[in-house]
Amino acid sequence: MTVVGHLINGEIIAADDRTQDVYNPATGEVSKQVALASRATVEQAIAAAQAAYPEWRDTPAIKRARVMFKFKQLLEQNADEICALIGAEHGKISHDAAGELQRGIENVEYACCAPELLKGEHSKNVAANIDSWSEHQPLGVVAGITPFNFPAMVPLWMYPMAIVCGNCFILKPSERDPSSTLFIAALLKEAGLPDGVMNVVNGDKEAVDALLDHEDIKAVSFVGSTPIAETIYSTANANGKRCQALGGAKNHAIVMPDADMDNAVAQLLGAAFGSSGERCMALSVAVAVGDAAADALVSKMQTAMQDLKVGPCTNASNDFGPVITRQHQQKVVGFIDSAEQQGANVVVDGRNPQIEGHENGFFVGGTLIDNVTVDMDSYAAEIFGPVLQVVRVNTMQEAMDIINNHEYGNGTCIFTRDGEAARYFSDQILVGMVGINVPLPVPVAYHSFGGWKRSLFGDLHAYGPDAVRFYTKRKTITQRWPSAGVREGAMFSMPTMK
Repeated sequence: MTVVGHLINGEIIAADDRTQDVYNPATGEVSKQVALASRATVEQAIAAAQAAYPEWRDTPAIKRARVMFKFKQLLEQNADEICALIGAEHGKISHDAAGELQRGIENVEYACCAPELLKGEHSKNVAANIDSWSEHQPLGVVAGITPFNFPAMVPLWMYPMAIVCGNCFILKPSERDPSSTLFIAALLKEAGLPDGVMNVVNGDKEAVDALLDHEDIKAVSFVGSTPIAETIYSTANANGKRCQALGGAKNHAIVMPDADMDNAVAQLLGAAFGSSGERCMALSVAVAVGDAAADALVSKMQTAMQDLKVGPCTNASNDFGPVITRQHQQKVVGFIDSAEQQGANVVVDGRNPQIEGHENGFFVGGTLIDNVTVDMDSYAAEIFGPVLQVVRVNTMQEAMDIINNHEYGNGTCIFTRDGEAARYFSDQILVGMVGINVPLPVPVAYHSFGGWKRSLFGDLHAYGPDAVRFYTKRKTITQRWPSAGVREGAMFSMPTMK
């Protein structure tokens, strides 16, 4: 059986004794295995990165950017193969995989701007004959730990910017769908990246702990669940590392009485059920203001959901595919069960979809649950599945209070025709990414991505301008070249420009 290995110092290796099965989630069958890196394997990757760092650090930014230009071209040329790998191990339908990859490519495009982004600042004559300037200098060897739900896009949030800023990188992707991530990383060598600058170690907690413990890892970027994000962040900080750790979400959409209901329903379909709801920006709760709006929303959603198609990635006409594992399928179904047991109304039930020829796949159909309350288990948790819950309230302020009181603050949206309501919502809501009639307000590559509250641990968001700040350290140089024959005496007070 095929074993997915590691990329270390420009070579694919699979020298570890431990392996883990990789499944095709549409069939439930084991398709290959992935090597799980030992601490020694992780240390081998770090050593390769450390050896490559001095030369890469001193490589001009324009030459680093040229690697990214070529990398972008290779990603586009190999898009079909990448999307097929994503579908085979994650279950994403081809159109969804293509959208994920394109979002990743846009971050590579932003990395191509390195000569501009790394210019620094300069001030002449801050005092007599004294000039001052700042520089963005790389950190050294940095690491990324990424989740299963975006095996192409999320790693591309991290290492293109880290590398173009002059760092060397160790990526620990999800062991559940490793093939597309490894394939993409290997394209960097073809793009001209020197060996050792980019390394991939597949693995589990042993590999993560090795990265967090190693003194040569200067920064860690993480995307995953909130409990793990909090642990990663506290451990990295305790070990003196810079860290950004993006956690979970519970994203709400407020549906106002004046909303264009047909548009809101169309937008909610994609935002709630796209990628089987396995994305941290999925809209999983619709907070309807007033029973009239709630009744209209539920009725129209129920009708629209009759046309939803769930099935394998091999059929491009499907809207979404399976969830990632049998265990996660059972977890999602368990939340639907609990909502029903606690008094909610399951309007559209996706607990037992019948997919001909794929009876053993990890499928959950689109599910709509009405009359959900904030004390229900299904409301409090991040379900991470194709489930949309409807909460009914009487006022917009009540809806906003529900959102603001939740522990997560990743993304949110309001559907309305009222500009005053939209402005008030965007100003007062305690969430990091806000949409006005835009259900998935994921920032473009030249802005930065990140939530508030327990959706993000750290001061800097992912990709965009914050990536330059995260993957570099600022150095300020002040110099004086006195005029010939001019010498100043000793000065014991703080220098000023008074």
